Amino acid sequence: MTESNVNPEWPPPPAYQPTALPTEPVTRRRAKKRGPVALLTAVAIVAAAIGGGTAYGIQELTGDDTVAASSSTSTNVVPSSQKGTVAGVAEAVSPSIVEIGATSNAGSSTGSGVIITGDGEIITNNHVVSGASEIKVTTSDGKEYTAQVVGTDSSKDLALIKLDDASGLTAATLGDSDGVQVGDQVVAIGSPEGLTGTVTSGIVSALDRDVTVSTDEGQQQRQPGGGWPFEFGGQEFNGDTGSSTTTYKAIQTDASLNPGNSGGALIDMNGNIIGINSAMYSASGSSSSDAGSVGLGFAIPVNTVKADLAELRAGASG
Repeated sequence: MTESNVNPEWPPPPAYQPTALPTEPVTRRRAKKRGPVALLTAVAIVAAAIGGGTAYGIQELTGDDTVAASSSTSTNVVPSSQKGTVAGVAEAVSPSIVEIGATSNAGSSTGSGVIITGDGEIITNNHVVSGASEIKVTTSDGKEYTAQVVGTDSSKDLALIKLDDASGLTAATLGDSDGVQVGDQVVAIGSPEGLTGTVTSGIVSALDRDVTVSTDEGQQQRQPGGGWPFEFGGQEFNGDTGSSTTTYKAIQTDASLNPGNSGGALIDMNGNIIGINSAMYSASGSSSSDAGSVGLGFAIPVNTVKADLAELRAGASG
């Protein structure tokens, strides 16, 4: 599946794809022609005949049902001997990142997610699991689980899923996205193109980027030959976004993101999750199925995830 309005990344919902990056974010939908400019696409990979992709979310795990949350990004998850290194971050956090496979009437897709509790709570993008009839999750050690949707929040493009009969998993540590600064080094971990546990690195390119996506379930279904409906900079992509849309503030990064990274983790150099990767720009004229990284990726801030977690656990649906 692909990305968001930035495009969310992987189906059951569809992928996104934008135009040339605007200088100022626009939150309202405007009826404009869709041109063959750079498109924003969800970072998920689609295995079905329909074009597009689904994204997967990231969660933190510590205890059987306790989320590991740090008060600031200074919490050190990485061993002191590897502090500040990409290798250290990858070794410390990879066990908490999973690959998600979702099946729906629109086809199948692959994305990523983050474990936030030892008994298998996982955070991912709503567009990754929306409408899914079956969800399969594979952990970093190769074990496969069936998962159920616990709660969804389309207004923030977030979802909480829970593994069946899981225990002793490694929970990620949720950091503090309010402490993130432009220029900070970051690491992204996910399953681009189904390549589980792929690690890329870069910096935080910008903060508070406005990304607008559809909240209408019908609109979240993949468009013929294209990605998930979304808006960016006042322009629409991949079809009408429908009558109901939502806009969220995103962290922009140049860490390489590709279809399948959706729902994966954006991590600081101390090993804390600071964002859930949700969308990416693709080259001009690209479809969600052949989109690739151009250094313009977007992630939902982890503080948005933490603020929404109680409602997701309570079974919110929307």
